[in-house]
Amino acid sequence: MDLRKIKKLIDLLEESNLAEIEIKEGEESVRLARTPRGGIAAPMMQAAPVQVHAQAPMPMQSPTESATGGSAKAADDLPDGHVLRAPMVGTFYTSPAPDKPPFVTVGQSVQAGDTLAIIEAMKMFNPIEADVSGTVLKVMAESGQPIEFDQPLFVIG
Repeated sequence: MDLRKIKKLIDLLEESNLAEIEIKEGEESVRLARTPRGGIAAPMMQAAPVQVHAQAPMPMQSPTESATGGSAKAADDLPDGHVLRAPMVGTFYTSPAPDKPPFVTVGQSVQAGDTLAIIEAMKMFNPIEADVSGTVLKVMAESGQPIEFDQPLFVIG
């Protein structure tokens, strides 16, 4: 399927109130779905090859963990509270644009559903929303840096 057609479908989905679009052309198919509010974000474009790719980060975690000292060290640094983890692989941003203030700061109160950050994945910006109400105790990721699936992003108390 032509990439231009897929981009037009994405624009159509963004401009409409549709939750999902699925198009089939011969043997090829593309399914686009919006992330439900407060739910776990998933890649916006899903097709058979992409679903296989969505599982690929799991084996890649071991080499990265061994190169960075492992996830056990990161788990020790977490303060008590609810840990909000990355729902996908991508680039983490704490603000909507480089010249804008961050969505939240440490010590700020947040409500469930508030946008805390965004993750850019496949040229799509996915909002990361608080799944609990409370106070932001710690921001675990650095803005502009790549993140892995299930990596701790925020601690909310």
